[in-house]
Amino acid sequence: MCSFFFTIMERKEICLLIIIIVFSCTESMTRQQLKNSSKMLKKQCMGKNQVTEDLIGDIEKGKFIEDRNVMCYIACIYQMLQVVKNNKLNYEASLKQVDMMYPADIKEAAKATITKCKDVSKKYKDLCESSYWTAKCIYENDPKNFIFA
Repeated sequence: MCSFFFTIMERKEICLLIIIIVFSCTESMTRQQLKNSSKMLKKQCMGKNQVTEDLIGDIEKGKFIEDRNVMCYIACIYQMLQVVKNNKLNYEASLKQVDMMYPADIKEAAKATITKCKDVSKKYKDLCESSYWTAKCIYENDPKNFIFA
C-alpha cells in the first residue's frame, strides 16, 4: 500500500538506504556482499547513462573506456553511494563509506588509495570527468583492492 506513495526512484533510494543501514550495523561486508549489494546501483546507472556491459563490465579489472557515458556511469555510482556532495566528489564521505562497507582486510589500503587520489577530482569541473579519473587513479594505485559496481 505504501509503495504507491513512492516513485520508482524513491524506492530504489530507500532500498539503497536499507542496504547501507543493514550492513552498517555489522562490522563490514565481505567483498562478495559488497558486489552483490551494488548490482541494483549498477543496473540503475547503466540505464541512466545508456551504457552496456561491454563498456563498463571490466572497470573492476582496470578497463576504463574513455567515453562520456562511461564517465557519467561512474559518477552515477558515486552519487548513489553518497560520496558526492554539492556535485563534487567528497573525500570525507568516501572514507566514511569505506569504513561502513568495506571488508576489514582492505579498509586501510582502500582509504590510503583514496587519500592518494583525492586531488585528482580537483582538476576537473565536470563531475563525470572527475569521477572517471578518480576511479582510474584508485584502480591504478591499488588494483588488488579496487571494488567497483
